[in-house]
Amino acid sequence: MTHKETHHRPELHFVPDSGILDAPAGIVRDGHTWHLFHQYRPDAGQPARWGHSTSEETAFEWLECDDVLATVGGELSLRAGSVAEGKDALNLYFTSVTSVGTSVRLARYTDYADECIVSDDPSALDPDVVRFGEAVGAHTNYDRFRSPSVVPDWAKEDREEGHDGWLMLALTGHSDAPVPVILDSPNGESWTLLGPLSFDGDPGFKEGEVPATSPIPPVVSPRLVRLRDEVDREIYDVLFVTLEREGRDVSGYIVGRLDGTVFTVAKGFQRVDFGHDFSRPRNTNTTTGTIPQDCRYDRAVILGLLNGNGRGDDATKHPTWEAEGWANSLSLPRAVTLQGGVLFQTPAEGLPDAVKLSDYAQSWTGVLEVPTGSSVTVTLKDGSGDTAAVIRHTGEEISLDRSMSKAFDNYFKDSAPAVAPLAEGDSDTLTVIQDGASVEVFVDGGLVAMSSRVYFDGGCSAIEVSTDGEAVIEQSWSRKGTKRS
Repeated sequence: MTHKETHHRPELHFVPDSGILDAPAGIVRDGHTWHLFHQYRPDAGQPARWGHSTSEETAFEWLECDDVLATVGGELSLRAGSVAEGKDALNLYFTSVTSVGTSVRLARYTDYADECIVSDDPSALDPDVVRFGEAVGAHTNYDRFRSPSVVPDWAKEDREEGHDGWLMLALTGHSDAPVPVILDSPNGESWTLLGPLSFDGDPGFKEGEVPATSPIPPVVSPRLVRLRDEVDREIYDVLFVTLEREGRDVSGYIVGRLDGTVFTVAKGFQRVDFGHDFSRPRNTNTTTGTIPQDCRYDRAVILGLLNGNGRGDDATKHPTWEAEGWANSLSLPRAVTLQGGVLFQTPAEGLPDAVKLSDYAQSWTGVLEVPTGSSVTVTLKDGSGDTAAVIRHTGEEISLDRSMSKAFDNYFKDSAPAVAPLAEGDSDTLTVIQDGASVEVFVDGGLVAMSSRVYFDGGCSAIEVSTDGEAVIEQSWSRKGTKRS
């Protein structure tokens, strides 16, 4: 397969050098170094494995390292999981797929702080990663353990007292009616099943979505994140889930408190992203000393897969696979805070400089005044100067329409606009980031986020902004890569 043009491939959004990216697997921040582990297939016919990349200071300039995990013995595939700090190593919790089912296994990554290893053999594995064995296998009444999310356990009921031991949230059972379970461990290696997760309060799912045998709809990749709410200063658990609605992935979150196996709901399911393609969000764990203990839960960093097609997706049918030899990217890392039970998301620190240091990425940020009946429109142009996507802020809602893109025989011609409601506020803000085929939008200080793939015929030539009615752009900032005029 020969690939001549690469203007769809993003620079700041993570994409493996080649192959099909299936999901983010786990992220750890160790001091100033970001470690990203991802589930990918080097080629369409090969089993999934775990890759590893690092980035210094900011999370936008990734250096590919040797892979850390590949199938062995009778394994058919490896799926995503979680990464956490262990004793003198990083613990890699991954899903092992065999002909008889799935289980959660543990590998230990020692000397991870050393310089990234890159072998001449693309199939080589990092010798500092050693499999430890099965962490969680079939129990009485529970089987098919998968998708582990591992976070520190609390030392006492008062969460201000810090941590002791570990908690794991995992899925069990059939994918059409999964049963989430909670396990704990004193050391991150031997695990005890506490029981199935249950909700105290309404989790906010739609009527008819939840099977009779499960507390949640069919979901993939549940994740736990802890955040201190800026309003009441309490530390909450934020449960991220990705479910299917009308054949597409929809990712959202539930805010509450997990005690044992009971999740007491403070605020039910809310969308985490309103674009076409954000899916399977992952949290970032940190090593000891990376973040001061007293502000550990002030904010978190998440990212997701930019592919909303769900389990039925065929990555080999993506136009970028044939044209450029890659399929799927990750979103930009997002700093998230909790305010009154609602997440606010903004691009992680360092993005403006990363855009300016890139070749072709670009961004626009504006402070707006948009009265009722007025609007601000951001138009993304393709290489011929024709409209490829339109983002419209009316003060009451934000929309992203990519149906006019001509690339790959109008690939998105049947794609309905992505739309999100906006809350009333004193002022409106809008940030648009275009990086290859990845477009991300952040609105009103991060209250709404939208991520979508948009293919630009000949690349994206410009971001143009206009107003209608009495809308006013009070301030604006534009940033462009070094190879843009």
